[in-house]
Amino acid sequence: MRGAAEELEGFDGEASSSSMISGASSPYQPTTEPVGQRPGLRGLRCDAQYLRGAPGRLKVAQTVLALISFICIETIMECSPCEGIYFFEFVSCSASVVTGVLLLMFCLNLHARIPQINWNITDLVNTGLCTFFFFIASVVLAALNHRKGAEIAAVIFGFLATAVYAVNLFLAIKNWRINNQQQNGRQTSDYMRARTESRDVDHHPEIQRLDG
Repeated sequence: MRGAAEELEGFDGEASSSSMISGASSPYQPTTEPVGQRPGLRGLRCDAQYLRGAPGRLKVAQTVLALISFICIETIMECSPCEGIYFFEFVSCSASVVTGVLLLMFCLNLHARIPQINWNITDLVNTGLCTFFFFIASVVLAALNHRKGAEIAAVIFGFLATAVYAVNLFLAIKNWRINNQQQNGRQTSDYMRARTESRDVDHHPEIQRLDG
């Protein structure tokens, strides 16, 4: 009986070792990484801190005001002349779409997945263009409107959108200057450190010989 038991134990040991070897060599290994912590899904979350900050609030206000301006201008059924209305319609529609896309990119951290694009410059250019064209479109519509309710509402929301875009433009330019100054300061400090190290090597050639 003892011999049979030893044979069974040896068989079980060989079977367990062979299963461990086959499991280690199998390409279908179970992963222990949680699904929620994978890099592909980690960035898909709403950044509440961005929405609570000044850039997020301004971006939401810009999108809402541009959309309301577009809705107001779309309710006008008759126009003469129509050039001012068509131009205001194009500006408000383009601003609401582009600003809304940028809001989603920053809010969901999707911009971090495309580092090839300088999103700060993109946002700065969009804010500057929307400020300029919204102001021009609002002035033209105010000069050519016929005192209809929808036209007056569109002009009011157009100027409000212009003001919000202008505030965002001011803050964006300020942050851009601060980032450039910090980057230039880091480059200058790195350059001075490299020059200091090279001077130390020139004044102490024994350090270079020891390194060699």
